[in-house]
Amino acid sequence: MPWRFDANDLLARIGSGLREFYIAPYRRTFARAEREEEDLFMLLVFAESLGVPNPAGYYTLELMPVMYERFHDWHRRMGIEHSPLDHVKCC
Repeated sequence: MPWRFDANDLLARIGSGLREFYIAPYRRTFARAEREEEDLFMLLVFAESLGVPNPAGYYTLELMPVMYERFHDWHRRMGIEHSPLDHVKCC
């Protein structure tokens, strides 16, 4: 089978290379910003479970099962050894 030229594949590979070239120096910064955003979101969700009003409560209620799975990593990263919530047994 002879070799065939695929322009879409070539453009995708060039795009991937350029993305890596420009993002590589800032990968740690992007990861930290993503972690901080996730921490803020986690704080809002679990503050609501403690009774602190959340203005986006209607939208975050359905995310609670997903957040329970990630709560352990969050409270360990915040320096809390055991779960601060009695009803969330993740440790």
